[in-house]
Amino acid sequence: MHKRHLPFIALSLALLLVSCAKKPESELVIYTYDSFVAEWGAAPGLAALFEKETGIKPTFVSKGDGGQLLQAVLLEKDKPEADIVLGLDNNSLAKAVDSGLFKAYKPKGLEAIPADIRLDEGNRLIPFDYGHFAIIWDSKTLPNPPASLEDLTRPEYAKKLIIMDPRTSTPGLGFLAWTKAVYGDAWKDYWKRLTPSILAMTPSWDTGYGLFTSGEAPLVLSYATSPAYHLENDKTDRYRALEFSDGHTLQVEFAGIVKGAKHPVNAERFMDFLISAEAQEVLPLTQYMYPANPEAKLPDSFSLALKPAKTLGNVVLASDDAAQAAEILATK
Repeated sequence: MHKRHLPFIALSLALLLVSCAKKPESELVIYTYDSFVAEWGAAPGLAALFEKETGIKPTFVSKGDGGQLLQAVLLEKDKPEADIVLGLDNNSLAKAVDSGLFKAYKPKGLEAIPADIRLDEGNRLIPFDYGHFAIIWDSKTLPNPPASLEDLTRPEYAKKLIIMDPRTSTPGLGFLAWTKAVYGDAWKDYWKRLTPSILAMTPSWDTGYGLFTSGEAPLVLSYATSPAYHLENDKTDRYRALEFSDGHTLQVEFAGIVKGAKHPVNAERFMDFLISAEAQEVLPLTQYMYPANPEAKLPDSFSLALKPAKTLGNVVLASDDAAQAAEILATK
């Protein structure tokens, strides 16, 4: 509240107090990926809740797919524009932590998050959601679906699979990690056998899944929770997540505060907010992932989400694995 006519003494005291106090911050810039900022994504709901709670209006900036997020921040290392990066995953975690770009911060309520998804002991990157990778099947157009990664290489699935580029897409990188977890050093041979089955390798999940739902192919790389989306929004159980005998790898998504952020106080407040039960309940029906905070309620549509019996452990990807995988497909 501003007062135009203050007595001199009161004005002098006010000026002294202002000189000693930090000016309140009112901005926050969050880098994330395309689908997060979409009209149907999580950003609009989270922004509205956070502004209502704090008076701070966050600005979400898309930097492409999740695989491009870290590169965007690396390019601004000396003069960061982002306060928070939201959407890095466990397959890029080591590289992100080693970059030294992120500030350690332990959000309020972190103890509620299960220890098995809190993968950065230094609390530079905090988990906010998770889900298993899976192949989604259009049960109306493909009579007999595959039951394993190896099945995907069979001739009857020629040109029937859509995947994402591991160089630019976190699901694409996750699929590479999945195949490496199952085949080990022989993963390249598997990709060569898989090549005839692939209709397209798209730069982002949005593009690939859009091709799938438009009927271009009956199989697509996505998440075990994707059928919950179709049940919730399309009122159909046509699209199913296939449980593979190999097991499934887990994707955990993280958010972190950038060192040198222009609005560090607001960034810390957002991190506290992000893992609160209230904020986490926005995620299931926008991200269609499991919220990191188990206190958040799940919608009924998650009854159709696959819960794989076997979860594979994390694998270490070499720095050139993604490029090698893409090269294999480029030479088909």
